[in-house]
Parts: sequence; structure tokens; C-alpha cells
Amino acid sequence: MSLPPFEVVVTEHGATVLRICRAMVGAHDADDVWSETFLAALGAYPRLEPGSNVRGWLATIAHRKAIDHIRKLNRSPLPVDPPPEALVLGAEPEVGDEDLWNAVVALPTKQRGAVVYHYLAGLPYAEVGQLLDSSEAAARRAAADGMRALRSTVTRETS
Repeated sequence: MSLPPFEVVVTEHGATVLRICRAMVGAHDADDVWSETFLAALGAYPRLEPGSNVRGWLATIAHRKAIDHIRKLNRSPLPVDPPPEALVLGAEPEVGDEDLWNAVVALPTKQRGAVVYHYLAGLPYAEVGQLLDSSEAAARRAAADGMRALRSTVTRETS
């Protein structure tokens, strides 16, 4: 006994597989899961033993594809509203402060983080170190280096 052509399998079992997909993932995503099911089945069909339960085999593939789809959705980021523009009072540059803010942005990442977290957010160096994945001493050093760089940049530009 040989396997029927794959087109016959799709015709015979397509509606059943679609019902499984709709029940598992909902009508919106069912067509995609149905397509993924039959693409996977097409690749594996030549290895299927003659006389196998094709409907059960397709139901298993559809179930696994639906679970994969659900897992993918659970890992996907959810859309959220954009944050408000200014969450911190005084965070917006005042007129004439553009040079200072540009200098802060130009600092190396660790120095910028240390300056922002300690001087703008008021966090102690121990917490700054945790945020920057470094020690308290390294955070203190990065903040000091950042402030030195800012002072030299701002004094150079005002001279």
C-alpha cells in the first residue's frame, strides 16, 4: 500500500486541520498555523509509513505548530504608548544649555550613565554601580571622569 499524493491529503484533511488551528490560536492566526502545518507535513510526508493514521499525524503537527505560535506570541514585545516627553523636572534643556546636553550625550556610555544616575537622578554610587554592572568604586571613578570631561568641554566652549 502506498501513500496518496499530498494534494489528496490536503484536500481530505485540510478542513479538520484548520478547525484544530482555529481552536488553538483563534481565527486571526489560524491560516498562518495551517500553512506552517502543511509545509512541515509536506517535508515529512515522504518518510511517513504507508498505512499510517494521516489525520492523527496532521493533528499532531498542527498542535505542535499552534504551540510554537503561542510561544512566539508570548515572547513578542507588547505595543505600548510612547513615554511622556519629560518625566524628570528640569530634564529638558533650558535655552543656552544645548552645549552642555550635547557634551553629556557625547560622553562614553559608562561615564554618561554614572553622571546621569548620580547627579541627575540622585542615586548613590552603590546603586549606580549596580545599574552599570560595575563596582561602587568604578561608578565613582566613571562619574568623576565624566564630570572632568564635561567641565573641560564646557570651559573650552565658553572661552
